[in-house]
Amino acid sequence: MSKKRLVIALGGNALGNSPEEQLDLVKETAKTIVDLAEDYDVIIGHGNGPQVGMINNAMEFSSKEGGKTPYMPFPECGAMSQGYIGYHLTQSIEAELERRSVKKDVACIITQVVVDPNDPAFDKPTKPIGSFYTKEEADQIAADKGFVFVEDAGRGYRRVVPSPIPTRIVELNVVEQLIQAGDIVITVGGGGIPVVETKDGLKGVAAVIDKDRSSAKLALDAKADMLVILTAVDRVCINYNKPNQKELAEMTIAEADEYIKEGHFAPGSMLPKVEACLDFVKATTNGVALITSLEKAKYALKGETGTIIKK
Repeated sequence: MSKKRLVIALGGNALGNSPEEQLDLVKETAKTIVDLAEDYDVIIGHGNGPQVGMINNAMEFSSKEGGKTPYMPFPECGAMSQGYIGYHLTQSIEAELERRSVKKDVACIITQVVVDPNDPAFDKPTKPIGSFYTKEEADQIAADKGFVFVEDAGRGYRRVVPSPIPTRIVELNVVEQLIQAGDIVITVGGGGIPVVETKDGLKGVAAVIDKDRSSAKLALDAKADMLVILTAVDRVCINYNKPNQKELAEMTIAEADEYIKEGHFAPGSMLPKVEACLDFVKATTNGVALITSLEKAKYALKGETGTIIKK
């Protein structure tokens, strides 16, 4: 009997903000993934906001200040981030599998995701990338480089780039073959490398697709039983950080839509996660979505914590 299929979207708390921090954090992340892989077929998506911003800043500085490094387009920076995050995840998951004597392979797929060149997101950048800055620092960089910055959930100012809606995962057939073989698959890293279809083939564009949206698209197209979004909190809350804060064990589509209208979920944090879950659940017959913390994922799948979103 085949196992149920999960698509897991890893939040930034699972990866950290530097290669050194990431190497430490993914060891714990790997434990959760292997816990789940013992009972489910697992496909992993992840973000890359800090990482792609770091790579882009470093490559731009090197090309302008160093003089000998060639300019690196933003899509290629996204591909670099997919590669090194996938390398860290693969290595840690393989080590955890070996520690438990579990015979299973891990594959990381550098993944392209098609977007619509006429997506209105290209006219209004919204996706935060890179480091946090003070307002003064952000204003100076914006003046020097023409970047757009926004305040991000009370944590400081971050550069924003377009965040178009994913329409097709190019390497989906390869992912399916690997899952059928029983492998753990890492794909749509950073939401996937955004590409548009042209008469000459696929062409990368300067954008970052929201990793939760791409994971929802992956869950739908890969016919997953559940989309699991792992973040920093055990459960979704309404009236967050207020005296009447309330944790939600579950939400229907109608309830989630109403909470969104009432403004309960912050645009820079919980809102895109809830919206991605709704994208998946609305488009499936029996699909269920779950939002919980990395640490509590195993327990959330047993119904002990987490927020379930269903029809």
